[in-house]
Amino acid sequence: MRYVSTRGEAPELPFDEVLLTGLARDGGLYVPAAFPPLDPVSLRGLSYPDLAVRVMTPFLGEAIAPKDFARLVEEAYAGFDDPDVAPLRPLDGKLWLMELFHGPTLAFKDYALQVLGRLFDHVLQARKSRITVLGATSGDTGSAAIEACRDRDAIDVFILHPKGRISEVQRRQMTTVASANVHNLAIDGTFDDCQDLVKGMFNDAGFRDALRLSSVNSINWARILAQTVYYFAAALKLDAGQPLAFAVPTGNFGNVYAGYVAKRMGLPVRKLVIGTNRNDILFRFFTEGAMTVRNVEPSLSPAMDIQISSNFERFLFDLYERDGEKLCAAMEAFRRSGRLDVEKKLLDQALETFSAHRFDDVATLATIAAVHRENGLLIDPHTAIAVAAARAVRDGDDAPVVALASAHPAKFPDAVERATGTRPALPKRLADLFEREERMVTLPNDLAEVKAHVRAHARLQGAA
Repeated sequence: MRYVSTRGEAPELPFDEVLLTGLARDGGLYVPAAFPPLDPVSLRGLSYPDLAVRVMTPFLGEAIAPKDFARLVEEAYAGFDDPDVAPLRPLDGKLWLMELFHGPTLAFKDYALQVLGRLFDHVLQARKSRITVLGATSGDTGSAAIEACRDRDAIDVFILHPKGRISEVQRRQMTTVASANVHNLAIDGTFDDCQDLVKGMFNDAGFRDALRLSSVNSINWARILAQTVYYFAAALKLDAGQPLAFAVPTGNFGNVYAGYVAKRMGLPVRKLVIGTNRNDILFRFFTEGAMTVRNVEPSLSPAMDIQISSNFERFLFDLYERDGEKLCAAMEAFRRSGRLDVEKKLLDQALETFSAHRFDDVATLATIAAVHRENGLLIDPHTAIAVAAARAVRDGDDAPVVALASAHPAKFPDAVERATGTRPALPKRLADLFEREERMVTLPNDLAEVKAHVRAHARLQGAA
């Protein structure tokens, strides 16, 4: 198994190199040279860890021994607090909720990052090497990455978050971790600014090499790969006898792109339904055929307050028939002008797999209230957008739909209480979260200053 860059200029790499590299050196994202086929029927009856091993192994090549990989995956999911790992809850006869918040930090990011942290450790130990991990977070990636990488001798981790634009629970899950290898950077700006700063550091070849940078954001292919597993898990549990639709709350396009990968591998997916909030660049693309950047507006679903969806480039690469030169020109023009148009035939092709719906804060609160009233469940604002999108696509269609519940409601207690009158409680293991001491540094949205801080605090030999 080899991996190619979406921009077409970086060298092809095996899985372990892609794992440690993150962003390709030409500024593109790594994708498999081909998607290996997998017959879902052959996966019936497997536990979640065993399923993960079967789904992910074809992408590893010879990078990791099968026995070692099985052990890493088993360890990754051993601490999840539901025996099904990703349980399904019925909302009505044809609508299901897949709960992806049973990991250590109560968000779907745990399903990939608990694997990713162990993969880093395994590969680095074999090489007797170390890395500096960079990540930008709109709320949940940061805490999941920190939990996965904390106290690991071969890793320093620096997480950038937009100051004042994530929930207090999300912030404290990051900033109360006292591990010496963990560094939280609050940036005066938006998530897109944080993401640009991370990409800017990766694109400085000298800085990147000196600190041996790697990424925990979904620009890292290994994260996407691990997320494909729960799409297979849902389909196998329901065994509906017909293709499923999945409704996904989407900001950076990574979670829904994992569903696209599962479909490319052979999972019978009828439709991938994108749910967006008021920051609706993806909705506008799938309805108008153009991506146009606008200012980010804070919402009740902050993990989706994004205007530049990094993983969308991976899908565009396939849409452009894997023409890296053509895609590179389009992405450079998009960066300059803030607009990317596609021909109608390409939009029609995209709509064969995807649809998109947009919901504002009023609709989000109404959906939280309705699910609580009708089903007795509390859901967070991002999950509410997935449920609303699932119900929108079901109008006049009785095919089964799975909505992805991406975060525990206690991560967004103010919005949930506002909608339902009930304030969700944190699990016991996090009951003292608001009493723990916080550690973070506030920095301006300035690449030079952020680079100087990372360089000064990385433990890597030769970083200075």
